[in-house]
Amino acid sequence: MENYSEIKLLHYMERAQKGGELTVGFLGGSITQGSLASSDTTSYAYLVYRWWCDTFPEAYIHYVNGGIGGTTSHFGVSRAVEDVLMYQPDVVFVDFSVNDEPEEFFQETFEGLVRKLLGWGSNPAVVVLNNVYYDTGKNAQMYHNAIAEHYGVPYVSMLDTVYRRMKVGEYTREELTPDGLHPNDKGHVLVAAELIRYLEQVKQKLDREGLDGVLERKSEKESTLPTPLTENAYQNAGLFSIRNCCPVLNGFRADTREKKGHLDFFKNGWIGKKEGDRISFEVECSCIAVQYRKTIQKPSPVARLVLDGNREHAITLDGNFEENWGDCLYLETVLHHGVWKKHSVEIEIVQAHVEDKVPFYLLSLIVA
Repeated sequence: MENYSEIKLLHYMERAQKGGELTVGFLGGSITQGSLASSDTTSYAYLVYRWWCDTFPEAYIHYVNGGIGGTTSHFGVSRAVEDVLMYQPDVVFVDFSVNDEPEEFFQETFEGLVRKLLGWGSNPAVVVLNNVYYDTGKNAQMYHNAIAEHYGVPYVSMLDTVYRRMKVGEYTREELTPDGLHPNDKGHVLVAAELIRYLEQVKQKLDREGLDGVLERKSEKESTLPTPLTENAYQNAGLFSIRNCCPVLNGFRADTREKKGHLDFFKNGWIGKKEGDRISFEVECSCIAVQYRKTIQKPSPVARLVLDGNREHAITLDGNFEENWGDCLYLETVLHHGVWKKHSVEIEIVQAHVEDKVPFYLLSLIVA
């Protein structure tokens, strides 16, 4: 399929050349958020934004960073509107290559995300980024880039560039990342440089051919998304929180503290503290995931989730996090490709102690 996102990029670059206004958005995990960069302005996302500003000094360029650490495209597709798309972006860079596992489930959630981005009313150009584990070379790019190719979306891979150069001795791992995953400032510069290299190639095409020459290759296919590669159950995934639903509370209470931005994670959720505290939902869907806090502040309560009254196959929601990097916005898949109907979800605290450091914290239900 022709690279229609590149055609959109050419269009937006021409607008910028003429002194127009653009919004550039980023959606992803901790690397996009800027983890281990020394400041917000040394992250790859901000450096790419600065390229737009410096390259088109007469334009008005706006920056939206929707990165949240430790999150996958499953959560990304449910929050894309609130964290990036509601700002009507013209360009969106998206990366969940190191948080998504290389498997078909996340290929499906990533496809849903790409379709949601491409189908948004502001008609954004989309560019896929593949970050990488520098210790192992692991990422999900084989699955993600198959989706990108299907939709004519360009992708830029750190596995195929920076990681490969590191493996042949151009850099040591320690020069790029202190933990094998999150880039330091030099690593962020190199990630940004690969994205900028691609953007420069597009701009050179604009300078060489002009927009009119490229637009002759446009067709009706650009406005019509192709048939999905996967079952695509997640394109219209929704997120239920205290802002838009009213579950039955028996012991749980709604957290009345107001969120201050998308990185103020553990606000506006539901709190359970003692054994027997319950919260119940009824949702119409075929896919369900529950998002709750796993905390390093142990001990924390443990809950049990019962779907459609099936207590024999109850799911344990353990609020205690075995990792040590910080509290996690954990997403537990409860139902995948089930029957589309009204489902009941009951969550009950089954283990709590007076010495618990923090309560059980339920953030949302994600349904599709």
